[in-house]
Amino acid sequence: MSDPAGPAGASQAGSGPEAAKRERLVRSRGAPASASVLRVERFRFSDSPADPAQQVMQKRLRVAGIVFTVLFALVGLKLADATVIEPMTPRPVAQARRPEPIPPPLPAGAMPAPMAVDYGLRKGRATITDRRGTILAVSLPTANVFAVPGKMIDAQDAVLKLKAILPRLDVADIARRLADERSKFVYIAHRVTPKEQMAINALGIVGVEFEETEQRHYPLGNVAAHVLGGVTVDGQGSAGVELFFNKRLASNPAPLKLSLDAKVQAVVRDELSRAMGEFNAIGGAGIVMDVRTGEVIAMVSLPDYDANALGRAAPDSRFNRTVAGIYEPGSTFKLQDAALALDSGTVNIWNGFDASAPIHIGRFTIKDFEGGKHRWLYVPEIVAYSSNIGAARMAEAVGGEKQRLWMDRMGMLSKLGIELPEAAHPQAPGASNWKQIATMTIGFGHGISVSPLHVVAGTAAISNGGTYYRPTLVAGEAEAPPREGIRVMQQQTSDIMRKLMRVVVTEGYGKLAEVPGYYIGGKTGTAEKISHHGYNKKVNVSAFMSAFPMNAPRYAVYMMLDEPHGNASTGGYSTAGAVSAPAAGRVVAKIGPMLEMLPDIANAPAINAALSIPLQPGRPAWAKPSPGQPVGQPPVAGGAPMAANPAPAAPRATTTPPPPPKPAVGPAPAQVLAVR
Repeated sequence: MSDPAGPAGASQAGSGPEAAKRERLVRSRGAPASASVLRVERFRFSDSPADPAQQVMQKRLRVAGIVFTVLFALVGLKLADATVIEPMTPRPVAQARRPEPIPPPLPAGAMPAPMAVDYGLRKGRATITDRRGTILAVSLPTANVFAVPGKMIDAQDAVLKLKAILPRLDVADIARRLADERSKFVYIAHRVTPKEQMAINALGIVGVEFEETEQRHYPLGNVAAHVLGGVTVDGQGSAGVELFFNKRLASNPAPLKLSLDAKVQAVVRDELSRAMGEFNAIGGAGIVMDVRTGEVIAMVSLPDYDANALGRAAPDSRFNRTVAGIYEPGSTFKLQDAALALDSGTVNIWNGFDASAPIHIGRFTIKDFEGGKHRWLYVPEIVAYSSNIGAARMAEAVGGEKQRLWMDRMGMLSKLGIELPEAAHPQAPGASNWKQIATMTIGFGHGISVSPLHVVAGTAAISNGGTYYRPTLVAGEAEAPPREGIRVMQQQTSDIMRKLMRVVVTEGYGKLAEVPGYYIGGKTGTAEKISHHGYNKKVNVSAFMSAFPMNAPRYAVYMMLDEPHGNASTGGYSTAGAVSAPAAGRVVAKIGPMLEMLPDIANAPAINAALSIPLQPGRPAWAKPSPGQPVGQPPVAGGAPMAANPAPAAPRATTTPPPPPKPAVGPAPAQVLAVR
């Protein structure tokens, strides 16, 4: 009997999609259809709470994962900053200030107010600026490279790597010092540049480190080099204002503002250099001073040096001729002679002296330059024509005692109080040796040796109304009270002397200094230098001492050439009127507008009339003629006389002069004899 579930059931079961699927499965595996069985497994998920301990563990894992994720994110940001944003930047050695904002423009004619701006490092040596804020000296951050031998792995390899960055290294010397077992600290290089520091830092040499330091930098190079001086390797002042103000610059970060004007300084240097080249001089000096305050606006000595390389400068280049050079001033001193004679009442403007023949005194002979007039000369003529004979006679009439007191009041017998350690002490006869011959020769600038700055300070007092101001290199504050000076002569004497200085330019040997509209006045001075066999008549120191404008003096200008040589343009002469006066005129023409002084052409007739003085003034009817004065000149009617014996000016306070300083580095001070 057949099974009811047999073929029929099988047929039913095998019908439909399920049967076809099952049959394909069976065929693919090679099993009989009857062997295939479908099974269904059922799963049920329970929502019952897990074990409490398991929940705590899961929370802790989540917190730990968050913490590690944050840490890895921070590390990634730091790596990105060190490798992408700012790669391999070494630690800064100093913190410099950001540049100050540019101030708004000033109204026309206004002077900038002083600003307490630190242009350098707050904790380093203070910056030095000129009167307008131009940086003259500043300390820049830098670093020294040193090695600690005990930390180094391969010293020889390290030195070779450093040599590739610092070609100036002496490999053998560095390797020898690093190999010394006693060495615990070895300097590799001083004051490397930021670029070199970054490259060395990138090498990653163990045991090579940096030392924070600073380097003094002088942006203008040679400009004002003698005034600034310099510093040592340790950053201490070694010359100039760097030495004089060493303690102040090291302890007070506020900028030190000098009275110099960098632009005026550059002009004086350029014109002095031009004159030196034109006349083949071995040196020169140039000074510009404010006659109302004594502030030095420019001070140039040539040859000079780059202040950034003071140690490599030659001795002659380091020698500051303006304050350390002691010269016989020559005929520039005739201004002092005339001012003394007029102020003391010894002579009046219409007086004069016989200059027709040389003066023989002892073994000395005083004579005029070959262009002398060789006749009776009035006081204006003595100054305009630079007569040695007339100046000597005038000094003799005054007397040695009065002359010495005058020279002391004018600062000619003591060291100047200028803020430069190199300033030298003048050389003059002692009181017991101030005899007749000394009195006469000093009257025309022989027998006394002073620095060019002495001459400038004394002439400033003559032209500014009679007040002596101690020269200074420090700028006065805008709101500070005016500097106090010492009255050394009457206002009336100064007024006459301004006219005499002007007549030197209009009628005398200073004509080549004339600049229209600036009314320059001055005095030439040419002196012969001393040699091993006496005074050399072919070697001169030629100087022109001037001031402008003479109707209201503001600035004194001094230009001097040391051993100039005449050329075709001067007819072979090397006198001051030919070689130094033109340079002074060019300086005035250029610096006048810089100092806010434009030429006054419109009022020229009135100004010239006010400054005019006749070379041979008429004698008032009431005045007696000078002894030996030629007869025949009619006296002029009227005219107010000068005081016959005016009250002398209050003497300047004096102190015992300090001993002469040690000789400055450089050539010996020039000595001269004959003057013109």
